Amino acid sequence: MRKDAVQNRERLLQAARQLFADGGLDVPLEEIARTAGVSIGTLYNRFPTRDALVEAVFADRVATVADLAERALAMDDAWDGFVAFLTGVCELQAADLGYNDLAARTAPVDGDRGYGLMLKILDRAQRSGELRPDVTLADMAFVLWGVAATIRATHEVVPGAWRRHLALTLDGLRTATAHPLPAPPMFTEQTRAALRKC
Repeated sequence: MRKDAVQNRERLLQAARQLFADGGLDVPLEEIARTAGVSIGTLYNRFPTRDALVEAVFADRVATVADLAERALAMDDAWDGFVAFLTGVCELQAADLGYNDLAARTAPVDGDRGYGLMLKILDRAQRSGELRPDVTLADMAFVLWGVAATIRATHEVVPGAWRRHLALTLDGLRTATAHPLPAPPMFTEQTRAALRKC
């Protein structure tokens, strides 16, 4: 790309990062272009769809989540690793409404690095006997979805309220407090379809 094209792309990414962080993923693209000081046509030339822009903006967050997962797997205690991973992801969500929206609208994809790491975290915590054995990766998507809704509702009033929500949820995920679940787990495609409706 030409130097001016690279600069325009960086200005768009910087504007999108800030506006998404403050207002979430539904910020108008025209506002992003205006904040970046470029035309909407320039935005579409660099990022033909909102999804392409979102993917570019949050590529670093996806890598950060994978790093969190690696650190969780390196912890001696499997349950502590599970809790550290979920807490770390929720901290990322709480710090950035755009990432919070993204986490609430997407589910891990089979074959991705993050998907495999999350399965290992789940399996390890279950094998330790601390995490109830009937929890699935699809269930974890809804844990993050629930925390995302709490973050969205409380971030301006009580910014740390999500920590209480997560702590209550974690207590419900422990084997020692488990009761039979009233419905079967959702399939991966069902989970993705439900998240797309958010």
